[in-house]
Amino acid sequence: MISEVRLDRGEYRVVRPAQAVKHAMLYDGRLGTELSVDKQAAIALAMAWGLAARSPHSLIYLPLRTARPADSANQERLLDLVLLHHRLAFPVSRWKQVRDRLGAGRPHGVKLPPQEFRRRPDADQWRWTHQGFRDHLRWDIAADTLFLIGSREAFELEADQVRALAEDCPEHFAESPDAHCCAEINLGRMGYPDRRRPWAELHVEYCQHHR
Repeated sequence: MISEVRLDRGEYRVVRPAQAVKHAMLYDGRLGTELSVDKQAAIALAMAWGLAARSPHSLIYLPLRTARPADSANQERLLDLVLLHHRLAFPVSRWKQVRDRLGAGRPHGVKLPPQEFRRRPDADQWRWTHQGFRDHLRWDIAADTLFLIGSREAFELEADQVRALAEDCPEHFAESPDAHCCAEINLGRMGYPDRRRPWAELHVEYCQHHR
């Protein structure tokens, strides 16, 4: 679904799934920001990730606060997730107003290429540790929402982990039901303190049964 929201002098395009995401939990816990997903939620995350890398003028919105499984004992404060390109320069302080005006939206088809993410050399995965590296994912939390903000490069450098959640983890669980399958996504600039948005990690765990 797609919604276009006018707010003051700005106009924002928000893209979100037509069907609600179920069986996923995103929260800011004691060990950092944690996201648990099942197979369908992992697919939704991978599609959103690819769309965010290619859509510099859209906010990609995954409403996750209502996706807590009914039998979950987890009582942490749940968060939604928004992925966006840094060129949009969206002020996260406006998100609550934008979200309140989304309405039902209208159907909008999205076609991603068969090879959703460009293949990158293995050496690229460690570029984010270098002093001069600038294409890290920035993050913020506002209005019960985690924002991940970056360039196409920033999203693609973490994309293989997101892809593996959707494509590889189901097979790992089929072979070994007790396996731990996860993605560890780097946020912020490691080694360079930012008191407002310090270096952090988003831990995404593939779960067949939520706690």
